[in-house]
Amino acid sequence: MSNETNDADEAALEGLAVGEDGLALRVRVLNDQGLHARPAARLAQEAQKFGCDISLALGGEVVDAKSILDILTLAAGQGSELELRASGPEARDALTHLGSLIRNRFR
Repeated sequence: MSNETNDADEAALEGLAVGEDGLALRVRVLNDQGLHARPAARLAQEAQKFGCDISLALGGEVVDAKSILDILTLAAGQGSELELRASGPEARDALTHLGSLIRNRFR
């Protein structure tokens, strides 16, 4: 693994919190158009690769991060602060990957 990848993984884990129900990571939506259809689809697609429960929270609303329709209901605009939550065997890997994806504007 390259140093660049390790640096990205470390940055993705900044702010990782351990709770009763698993792990949580706060991220900010940086995309100019927010979490619209394409990034929501990519987020759901990437979340489906992990064998754990993953949810996304905005304000008081919590949705399944593996469902594009659920993600779109959040209507998360640019600058929105989201909380990724994961529990299960691949929770840490999932949050590392998805946190990097969001912070890198889905590139």
